[in-house]
This record gives sequence, C-alpha cells and structure tokens, in this order.
Amino acid sequence: MSENKIRCPWVDNTFDEYVRYHDEEWGVPVHDDRVHFEFITLEGAQAGLSWSTILKRREGYRRLFEEFDPEKVARLSDRKVEELAKNPAIVRHRKKVESVVTNAQVFYRFRRSSEHLTNISGIMLTAKP
Repeated sequence: MSENKIRCPWVDNTFDEYVRYHDEEWGVPVHDDRVHFEFITLEGAQAGLSWSTILKRREGYRRLFEEFDPEKVARLSDRKVEELAKNPAIVRHRKKVESVVTNAQVFYRFRRSSEHLTNISGIMLTAKP
C-alpha cells in the first residue's frame, strides 16, 4: 500500500484490510466466477451493516464457505447451515447464511449450463441503455 496514493474519503481513518480493498479491489472489473461468488456472498452479508464489518469477517467467510467454491457451498446441509449461523467468524444471521447456499445453487446451475457469471456481467457492463 502506498501512503502517497490518492484515495476516496471513505477510506480515511480505517484499517489495513479496508485500505487494501480500496487500493486493490474496489472498482476493478472481476473476470473470475469464484471472485464473483465471493462478492455476492459478502454483499449479501453486508445488508444492514457496514462494509468494514464484513471485511473484518472476510477470512471467516472464506474458511467457512469452502473458499467460495459454489459447487461445495451449494451442497451444504441444513445442519451445516445451522452450525454456520452460530459461528462468530461470520455474521450470525440464519437467513443470510441460507442465502449464501441458495445463491451457490443458482450460481452452480449457471456454470453447469456452460454460462458463466463473468460472461453475463460483461454483457451488462457493455450494454447501452
């Protein structure tokens, strides 16, 4: 991280992971389906919370949700979802945990149909209103 780098005001007085996110990820196009799934997961968890809250738990999400492998997450059992919803390494909200599994199932169906979210998002990014 360069201290001379020009940053958005919302990064001021934050923590290292937040600054790293701003400098290396924010506003950068994503071309990897697993990274898309990671951001879908993290954005869903963020609803009603601050992004810094989620970034502080990012490694917990990564570890508990199979390194954001949609195929593995899609197969998580109800028992595992219940266990995850009680884990302090992530936001403990059963509906948010369930949404990760549901999103993984949809995501996995896209991939099985030879469609990739990267292709779809690329179309949306180049579409003209």
